[in-house]
Amino acid sequence: MVERVSCIEAEMLNRTLVSIVDDDQPFRESLRKLVILLGYTVEAFPSAADFLASRLLPETACLVADVHMPGMTGVELHRHLVDTGHAIPTILVTAYPDDVVRDQALKDGVVCYLSKPVDDDDLERCLRSALQPGTPI
Repeated sequence: MVERVSCIEAEMLNRTLVSIVDDDQPFRESLRKLVILLGYTVEAFPSAADFLASRLLPETACLVADVHMPGMTGVELHRHLVDTGHAIPTILVTAYPDDVVRDQALKDGVVCYLSKPVDDDDLERCLRSALQPGTPI
């Protein structure tokens, strides 16, 4: 599941902020705990609007967002960030996988499109790929 990282890697990861945006509070909290266990600093938000209003937006190194949320979807959030000059590497998660949405999101630059429940190893690979460009998924 979670592999051990060297002290230097852990030090680097610790300063890396991963923001999670998901309207499902139990899933958001579970994902937050998992990403912390993987060695990252995490901030979680219940909506795209809360994330966009946050002072942490410019510090976010990677975004994990739910595809289906009220107000603004994860896909819309990713597009908005790119359009406003905040091209944050984004991982989308969904309980309702859709090949058309996935293909378009990946074409639009999303790093990964994962189905819930999220596999720990898949998420770890996606985070590494998002935070270390050139790393294969």
